Amino acid sequence: MWQNGAMTEARTFGFTERKAARLEEQWSILLAGLLGPGAQRGNASVWLGGCVALAFIAMLFSCSSPLTRGRDSGGAAAGGIRDAPDGQLDVPIGGTGGAAGTGGNPGTGGMTGASGTTSAGGAATGGANTGGVPTAAGGTTTTGGTIASGGISNPGATATTGGTIASGGSSGSGDANGKGGTWDGTPPSCVGLTATCGPAGTDDCCKSLPVPGGTFDRSYDGVQFKDPNFPATVDDFYLDKYEITVGRFRVFVNAGMGTQASPPAAGTGAHPRIAGSGWDSTWNTNLAADTASLEANLKCGMETWTDTAGSNESVPVSCLDWYTAFAFCAWDGGRVPTEAEWNYAASGGSEQRYYPWSSPATSTSIDDSYAVYNCGGSCTPLNVGSKSPKGDGKWGQSDLAGNVLEWTLDWYASWYSMPCLNCADLTAASYRVIRGGNLYNIALGLRSGYRFYYFPEMRSGAFGARCARTSQ
Repeated sequence: MWQNGAMTEARTFGFTERKAARLEEQWSILLAGLLGPGAQRGNASVWLGGCVALAFIAMLFSCSSPLTRGRDSGGAAAGGIRDAPDGQLDVPIGGTGGAAGTGGNPGTGGMTGASGTTSAGGAATGGANTGGVPTAAGGTTTTGGTIASGGISNPGATATTGGTIASGGSSGSGDANGKGGTWDGTPPSCVGLTATCGPAGTDDCCKSLPVPGGTFDRSYDGVQFKDPNFPATVDDFYLDKYEITVGRFRVFVNAGMGTQASPPAAGTGAHPRIAGSGWDSTWNTNLAADTASLEANLKCGMETWTDTAGSNESVPVSCLDWYTAFAFCAWDGGRVPTEAEWNYAASGGSEQRYYPWSSPATSTSIDDSYAVYNCGGSCTPLNVGSKSPKGDGKWGQSDLAGNVLEWTLDWYASWYSMPCLNCADLTAASYRVIRGGNLYNIALGLRSGYRFYYFPEMRSGAFGARCARTSQ
């Protein structure tokens, strides 16, 4: 339950069948969500298999029969276990990271745990994540933060909140549901690009669909997370039907964009209702130095990128860090969606869907015909829209659950900011929010309300993006 903004646990801690199932789910999340894809922070490859397995086993055997959980007033222990709302999974979080070293290459400044420091070249001096897996000398980290449980919010916090803008009417021809037509701009990434997306491989890969604004309860799904006290309101916007594909990203790379030599202009990619949400020129150093470096970054392990066009052109591009995803969407005439916008679209707005396709909203039906998930280390992302229309969300977006995770604008905070009217959390922190689950996750990680978070410079074979666009 919740009392005065702080969580009070009223559960019995006996080692019941439910507790055993939660442990099994936790083990599956750790293995399927973390061990499957390769992950990089800067140029260092991060493979967690042995470390995570040993840490998890050690945790199990150090716990008493009831699962012991250290927590602070917000429900989390640094580097330990974050306590989820009742009925949700307790999941590990990474230790707090230090600042990146100065003078290093972009993204290689190195992060250490709370007990470590960084030297002036980016090399870590051997600190360890408090309560987590030690970082390696030289700035290599663990996953940098893993899965955030459900959606927890601090009612006393504030968000960067925009006002509403009166609509001058919808663009496009409209459809049977009274919605406006597709976004009628021309994204640069699809100029001259053959339509190869969707289940038949004939749809426009840059199609962007309208999402009518409204109010909903963040992370609420009526099954796993039932607290309706964290509302958010978003105005009309467009959200791309498909995740960014390799083919679209190739146009970006070939144009010489996404590098320190050709960064986004300051302020571009902003949410029109949120001041200060555009590109910050101090982020330029987090981009690859040049095109060759960018292409190298796209080979982070289990990647979908190929140096020459081939069979992966309609597959979602992976190994995207947050800065590169932002740079792409800004160049493409769009922006990275806010966490509230993303969650709203995946939840079907006020329907509060458990999965993007759930009908009725509390339906937990899922199998391989709905989403690309639970593949382990033997499979790779599939063509975008391969599960359409069965796995589509309310407004037609494909792969909102599974395939690759999708970056959002917000910094991660364990408490949702309130109030939220076209809001985003722009207060600098250690992690950015990434949503949607991926091909390695079990079904639980594909819930519309599930939150993941990672260091913004992190790259993984399961990290991609989808662009939002301003309602016209």
